[in-house]
Amino acid sequence: MKVLVTGAGGQLGRALARAGALGPPHGALDITDAAAVLRALDEVRPDVVVNAAAYTAVDRAEAERDAAFAVNRGGAQAVASACAARDVRLVHVSTDYVFDGEKRGPYVETDAIAPINGYGASKAAGEAAVLLALPGAIVVRTSWLFSADGANFVTTMIRLARQRPSLRVVADQEGCPTSAADLARGILELAKLGVPGGIYHFAGAPATTWHALATATIDEAARLGRAPRVPIEAIATADYPTPARRPRSSVLDTAKVRALGVTPAPWLEGVRAVVTEFA
Repeated sequence: MKVLVTGAGGQLGRALARAGALGPPHGALDITDAAAVLRALDEVRPDVVVNAAAYTAVDRAEAERDAAFAVNRGGAQAVASACAARDVRLVHVSTDYVFDGEKRGPYVETDAIAPINGYGASKAAGEAAVLLALPGAIVVRTSWLFSADGANFVTTMIRLARQRPSLRVVADQEGCPTSAADLARGILELAKLGVPGGIYHFAGAPATTWHALATATIDEAARLGRAPRVPIEAIATADYPTPARRPRSSVLDTAKVRALGVTPAPWLEGVRAVVTEFA
């Protein structure tokens, strides 16, 4: 199975590359350029495209809404349209931030979406555009992605623990941290299974908070000598204001993929692997 990944330089793109996916033939691919997307498909001739390219700066998207929509909706539509034209299967990656976070209990794939920030709205629009252009596309929602590559919550906590005597981390937002390596595995498994088009949730388990994730990260980093064991104060969302609102609880139910035999790994396993790899 030949897999072409857009967004090859990002966390997920790099994880997919390590799992055997191919990047664009001439380096970075602008997914908002429909002609360039078609050319990439014609050169690579993949069996599957994984659209991991996205505008992911959640706070900046509040001020750069047009830029976020250009990539997350317009670019996603261009990729889906190209795949439809060339009869190529598509896996499009989306986010838990399409939900408002007010549900008590995990979100299932059929729950109504109601994004509360610009980033979430742009990704919700992207989902709709993809499934309209290519009803057979697989849309995989995930959450709280982390890896040893680039900036993400886990690596940021390690860096800050090396620089500061203590940390303050929000403890009243709940979600599912997900290892990029595990998500890459799950996406490729779904593609190989040839599952019907539609929406699927894939995220680590169990549900937790940012504070608990920070604590686990620093405990592991201290154990391996990667960072000192600094105290971590639990704070409320109100104590750490950001330009974009975050869902209070965006836990994703993964029963649908589990029923297919695609089981997300515990996020703590991913944290341990990242801490071990992170220099």
